[in-house]
Amino acid sequence: MVNKKDEIKDVQPIRSLEKIEDMKWSLKKWCGERDYILFLLGINTGLRVSDLLNLKISDIKGKKKITVKEGKTEKPRTILLANIYEELNSYIKSLSGTEWLFPSRKGDKPISRIQAYRQLNKASEMVDIPDGIGTHTMRKTFGYWYYKQTKDIATLQAILNHSHPEITLRYIGITDEEIENSLNNFVL
Repeated sequence: MVNKKDEIKDVQPIRSLEKIEDMKWSLKKWCGERDYILFLLGINTGLRVSDLLNLKISDIKGKKKITVKEGKTEKPRTILLANIYEELNSYIKSLSGTEWLFPSRKGDKPISRIQAYRQLNKASEMVDIPDGIGTHTMRKTFGYWYYKQTKDIATLQAILNHSHPEITLRYIGITDEEIENSLNNFVL
């Protein structure tokens, strides 16, 4: 049995765009549309898996922007969905007989955190992504790529609700070496 600590421990972001595409392909091929959309939503929003799994169809359907009350922090967070709007709503059209965005095949509830973890691991094994994939991989991948594209640690810290920029940098796996490399060419 996988416990929550093991899921988060040593989990790294996916640092290669090619590997992200491999994961998307693998999830579609080996796991299904539900698990692909979970991953897509996770890496594009940075929401914790518990918040993703609590989403209902009515929260998302036809919307390009939503506000989610995060379970861990109890803080509201605005999520922009315009960049994945078409795929999300196409998936929603395929759902029936459930209120959940990520319905379980067992009863009227969403899939469990453990099931999400299993599906992500199954997909990662099929495309040779090394150990360390977990449900937090999605959130960390979002953070890593947001930082890589914007270099805006203060905004990312606010998005992820972290108390200090150092926590955010460590969380997304920005190492001392990467920081040093970025400073090599820095001059005012």
